[in-house]
Amino acid sequence: MPSEHTYKAFDLDIDTLRSSVTTMGGLVERQFVRAVDAVRFADLRRVMEVLTDEQTVNRMHIETDLRCNQVIAKRQPIAVDLRETIAVIHTINDLERIGDEAKKIALKAQHFNGRDLPTSIDKIQRMADLVAEMLGAAIDAFVRHDTAVSGRLAETDREVDRRRDELVEDLIARMSAEPANVSDLLALVFVVQSIERVGDHAKNIAEYVINVVEGIDTRHASD
Repeated sequence: MPSEHTYKAFDLDIDTLRSSVTTMGGLVERQFVRAVDAVRFADLRRVMEVLTDEQTVNRMHIETDLRCNQVIAKRQPIAVDLRETIAVIHTINDLERIGDEAKKIALKAQHFNGRDLPTSIDKIQRMADLVAEMLGAAIDAFVRHDTAVSGRLAETDREVDRRRDELVEDLIARMSAEPANVSDLLALVFVVQSIERVGDHAKNIAEYVINVVEGIDTRHASD
């Protein structure tokens, strides 16, 4: 019976860690969408919502990291259990960084302070929508241990990179033609770069799933 109790207790620990990832993931998804909306609609209320969520995300990051270390110390997991616990640590690190990027995007809305944007951001919005889909798919893959998602997100990430390069090139070209708008256009460049980084973190999360299930670390595999 003691071994059965220990096994059930460990299952509860793992379920708690997975739940933390899901909750934290949902928060940063909301942060990201709100941050882009804040810029698109010059909505300073959404900026404050992003900053409020940032505090919760940071708190969850610290709490879940501590819980992972306690699980390793108390349960001494091996094989897939150890890999999953370590993957949770990596995943919450990426989620926290996504929250940081969302905060950076939201603060650019404060830069515009209700003024009209210097250009249409429809293309930026489409890129952000693509990245939001990546993030949702990555979190879902982590929960379901779906290794197939990683390959799809790698392809999507290349498309996101292409869009980033195209948008940055266009915005920089406009700076030369519109010197009065340089500051605002540069702010949009930073928004585009932050969106692209969120896509990178989403891709990372999907890659951790492969390591959990198959024991293969695919990070930097294409370097």
